[in-house]
Amino acid sequence: MLDTRDHAASFKAQSRQVSNEQGDRAPQPGKPAVSLDDFLRDARFDANDPVALGELLAQLIERGYDRAPTVPLPGHGQTLVRWRALAAVAACDLGLVKLFEGHTDALAILAELNGPMPPAASRWGVWAAEAPDARVRAVNEGIQNVCGDGVQVRLCGTKAWCSGARALTHALVTAWRDDEPVLAALALDQSSISIDTSKWQAVGMQATASADVTFNDTAATLVGGPHAYLRRAGFWHGGAGIAACWYGAAAQIGRTLRDACARRADAHRLAHLGATDVALQSAAAVLRETAAWIDAQPSADAQMRVLRARLVVEQAASAVIDHATRALGAGPLCRNARFARALADLPVFLRQSHAERDLAALGERLVASVDTTAAPASPHACSQTLMPWTL
Repeated sequence: MLDTRDHAASFKAQSRQVSNEQGDRAPQPGKPAVSLDDFLRDARFDANDPVALGELLAQLIERGYDRAPTVPLPGHGQTLVRWRALAAVAACDLGLVKLFEGHTDALAILAELNGPMPPAASRWGVWAAEAPDARVRAVNEGIQNVCGDGVQVRLCGTKAWCSGARALTHALVTAWRDDEPVLAALALDQSSISIDTSKWQAVGMQATASADVTFNDTAATLVGGPHAYLRRAGFWHGGAGIAACWYGAAAQIGRTLRDACARRADAHRLAHLGATDVALQSAAAVLRETAAWIDAQPSADAQMRVLRARLVVEQAASAVIDHATRALGAGPLCRNARFARALADLPVFLRQSHAERDLAALGERLVASVDTTAAPASPHACSQTLMPWTL
């Protein structure tokens, strides 16, 4: 499995090097006194309460777990350390990691696009869904502000699917300016912002309380230029971080099955446990390989690699859900709150994958990578030059 324990100590020297590389774009609070795993193990909160979830997110941020060395920026040599931290939070609670991952992704985006420095203890979200009936416009472009932090705009319109809206202090929001997509940073304490959670009827991921957020001439700062959010290399790095969250939750479900087998095992339970191990080990191997690839070439187009990793982890997580519930039956679903919540949350979270559309996108990239000008290989040749799948 992908190890979800805190590995900050073993990467201490690398963390110091990455901190120097990041410079002022990613201020370092220093290594937390208590490891992330220990903090999560001792955390007590109502996982069904959005307010409690927001308070726990604030504690994670105040203690510096959202930055290096616990969560380094992606593509700086320690991407796997970052994903292990996300997986650990996901193993604790998927609602919590939904907010935590969004916050850490926002910090990575601000660093990559030279956005404004996040205020101390601020809690960020990334709201980039583009629902057909909910579009935000950036209007009234101004001059660069006196602090030199970027172009000021005013946002108008509604943004859908804003996770944790009431628990956050700031957000990065995708918008449209002159028919071009832009990204804007804003504080959420403005009176021109209204938050509506009435449409959120989810059972799984309930406490994330995703809202429709309406902006009425709301002040914001542009981050990067038009199209920068989607075209930056880190867009796909963040997409792979989501897969690490899926993995962490699936691994926790697998641990529940393993512990149940240790108490009482039969051939059928053991077969399901073996299948679970195969799925998780395979997913972990792909995540490790993908993290190493990103660190080796952080500016390269990672779309194909990340699509593959996300789809592998999605399939593994779906298999784990199936094996664990078939092996354990209804008992833990009815009497183990943490297990039942994970089984309700994970299928909802997995739908951040676009299923067959992502499979088709991966296939399209594979076809595009074929050199159609090369001479066809002999049907009797053993050459693997045209084979994309080699050891």
